[in-house]
Amino acid sequence: MFRLQRQTIKDSSILVVGGAGFIGSHLVDKLISIGASQVLVLDSLFIGKEINLSHALTHGATLLVDDAENPEALAYIMEKQKIDIVFNCATKPLNYSFINPSNAFMTNVQVLKNLLELQRKDAFKTLCHFSSSEAYGTAQYEPMDEGHPLLPTTTYAAGKAAADLMLQSYVKMFDLDAFIVRPFNNYGPRQNFEGALAGVIPLTIKKILQGEPPEIHGDGKQTRDFIYVKDTVNIVTKLFPIISSGECVNITTDQQTSIANVVKTIVEVMDYKGNVLRKPARIADVLNHRGSDKRLQDLIGSYPKTAFKDGIGHTVDWVRDAAFSHDR
Repeated sequence: MFRLQRQTIKDSSILVVGGAGFIGSHLVDKLISIGASQVLVLDSLFIGKEINLSHALTHGATLLVDDAENPEALAYIMEKQKIDIVFNCATKPLNYSFINPSNAFMTNVQVLKNLLELQRKDAFKTLCHFSSSEAYGTAQYEPMDEGHPLLPTTTYAAGKAAADLMLQSYVKMFDLDAFIVRPFNNYGPRQNFEGALAGVIPLTIKKILQGEPPEIHGDGKQTRDFIYVKDTVNIVTKLFPIISSGECVNITTDQQTSIANVVKTIVEVMDYKGNVLRKPARIADVLNHRGSDKRLQDLIGSYPKTAFKDGIGHTVDWVRDAAFSHDR
C-alpha cells in the first residue's frame, strides 16, 4: 500500500481546534497516548468544557481559550508556537442552526478558511478537517459512499459541505497537505446533554434519570448510522498516515438504526418501565443515513466496532455521573 511521507503524530506538535468539545476532547486524549510532543487545544468554550480535558491537562496538554473564527487569534498562536499538525474539530451543534442559522453556517466556513490561509503561508504542515455526514442530507442511495451528492438540509450541514469544497479547492490550488474525515453520528461520553443544544442520546438518558419520559419526534423510523466516539478517534489516527491530500473518507461502523430503536435500546439498558412520548417531527430532519465503509476498509482494513448496546451502557454511566456532579 502506498503511504505518504507525512510527519507522524508521535513526536509532533499538534493544535486541536475545538478540542474541548465532544469529539475533540477524545481526540486530544488519543493524540497524547500516541506520543505527540505537544498538544495545544484552542476552544472558545461555546459548547466545549474544560472538564472534558481533565485527563489531558494533567498529561501535558494546554488549553487556550479563544475564538478560531478570529484570524488574528489563530495567527498569533502560529507565531508563538511551532505547530506541525492541525486537527479542526471546531463547529457549533446542528441544533444551533435553528437558533442562529447564519452563525452556524459561518463558523464551519470561517474557521476552516482561517486555517487554510495560514497553511498556504506555511504556518503548519498538515491539516485534518472534521466534516459531518449531515453534508450528504437524506440518503439518495444506501450505503452512502464518498461520491454521494452533498444535499444539506440545514445551514449547519450547508456550512460543512461548503467547508469541504473549500478545502479541496485549496489543495488543488496550493498543493496543501489537507484532507477530510466525515464522521457519521457520534455518541458517547462528553456529548452535551443540557438545553436546546443537547444530543438525542444523552438527552434521552438524562430525561429518564430525572424521572421524565423520553421522546420520539416523528414516526421514529428515521435512521442514523451511529458510531461510538472512541471508535471515531481510533479510526482517524489510523487513517492519518495513509489518506491522500484532498481525499475525503467516511468514518462509520455501518451500525444503522432507527431513532425508535435508539430510544428502545436506552430504555432496555436503563430498565425504564414508563411511557415514551410522541412529538411532531423536527423540521428539515434527515430521514435516512447509512454510510459506506468500503473506502475506509480499503485504507485501514478491518477495525474494532463498539456494539451499540455496549456504547449506550458506557454513555449511561457517564451521563449518570456527569449530570449529578457538582463540578459541572
